[in-house]
Amino acid sequence: MFNFLLKNLATTTDWRNVGRVTIDILFDEILLEIFDFLVVESNGFKTENWWRALVHVCRKWRDVIFGSPHRLDLRLVCSDRTPVRKMLDVWPPLPIVIRHSARPKSVWDNIIAALERNDRVCQIRLELDLRSWEKVLEAMQKPFPALTDLMLLSNTEIAPIVPDSFVGGSVLPRLQYLMLKRVPILGLPKLLLSAADLVHLNLHCIPHSGYVSPEAIVACLSTLPRLEILCLGFESPRSRPNHESRRLSSPTRSVLPALIKLQFTGVSEYLEDLVARIDSPLLNCLEISLFHQLIFDTPQLTQFISRTPTLGVHDQVLVDFTDFLVRVTFPIPSSNYRLMLKILCRQPEWQLSSVAQICTSSFPPSLIHMVEQLAIRERSYSTLEWQDDMEDSQWLEFLHPFTAVKTLGLSKRFAPHIAPFLQELVGGRTTEVLPNLQSLILEEHPSGPFEEAIGRFVAARQLSNHPVAISKRRITKR
Repeated sequence: MFNFLLKNLATTTDWRNVGRVTIDILFDEILLEIFDFLVVESNGFKTENWWRALVHVCRKWRDVIFGSPHRLDLRLVCSDRTPVRKMLDVWPPLPIVIRHSARPKSVWDNIIAALERNDRVCQIRLELDLRSWEKVLEAMQKPFPALTDLMLLSNTEIAPIVPDSFVGGSVLPRLQYLMLKRVPILGLPKLLLSAADLVHLNLHCIPHSGYVSPEAIVACLSTLPRLEILCLGFESPRSRPNHESRRLSSPTRSVLPALIKLQFTGVSEYLEDLVARIDSPLLNCLEISLFHQLIFDTPQLTQFISRTPTLGVHDQVLVDFTDFLVRVTFPIPSSNYRLMLKILCRQPEWQLSSVAQICTSSFPPSLIHMVEQLAIRERSYSTLEWQDDMEDSQWLEFLHPFTAVKTLGLSKRFAPHIAPFLQELVGGRTTEVLPNLQSLILEEHPSGPFEEAIGRFVAARQLSNHPVAISKRRITKR
């Protein structure tokens, strides 16, 4: 704007006209600044239909708003309740956003009408039921060159397989955000290879019919230099690599230079094949959920964590036992990021065996030996049924790696389960586990058999010249 003013000042002799032009331009600029400021909500996002009321105020406002559609990020939001055909005939040819959550009596003709303007559609976020799938797939066989956001969520157990002809042969050059939930796409590798600007990729609850091998996924990821968030989750443990095709002796690794968050849900064999083939130097959030199995052996995961600098500095760990899973979390100080590994199983003895294995086989020993604060919780709403005859060897295997722990926190519900094991650590076994323990934090003062067991443990530590102080406070929520 100011370059335009300077050019006019240098070439004109009509100063009154320059003054009028200057005032008009400055007034327009001020209006744009005001509009841009007023329409931003407290959460930092614009209400997408904010401009509709303003363009009816006066011709000046209408001209200013429609004169800067990109700066003001003007869009037409369409849903099944929007009279789409009428609306698109009234308003200028602005980018189209399509959003809909499946509900009874949805008017899908409006969604289809919006999809027909495929050259203008920039966002598609649809939740699909069984009866709507056929209509939407038919309408999305054309190219969508302006599409930046695509979210398709299927609320059916068996979703139709999306053909190769989806979005005109799966070419989305401007796509930045892709989320698919329970949606099998035959041409997914081709789609990803065409989306070089992709920043966020979320493939959630991938059904077995939509299985993609680790090799194919990594081949696609290697062409996405801007990818920051990757969420890859399978619906069941049926989706696993073919053992005959696994060749992991010396896989070539691809660098994902922008990746900061990786989430994975599936079997450990798939995870091993995946992380053996990638390096993510900026990764600071790794969240893994593994389906239960009797034996966990994940050396490739251990190596991946070891060669990722941002995942290697932790002095605290939190272990959670819940109704559906056991979770080990290494929070990263002063951030919302973390290193987390979950095992999806229900029985407490399986959870304890699983967490004992992953603490020794999935995390680098240097990481475990760095931990000085260990908190163990069972949620207050938990309905886990712990057996009174849990073997000492299971508790021993779980706690043995944490040789540097100085502070142990036990939640109110969990403490009575581990107390019988702690009271057996007397005589020559006093420092068999947690040899550097100095502080025991409980959420409530022990009483009854629990008090007796904790008392024996503390007394034994005192006699061995390794005293432990007991304090009461809430276990951290992190």
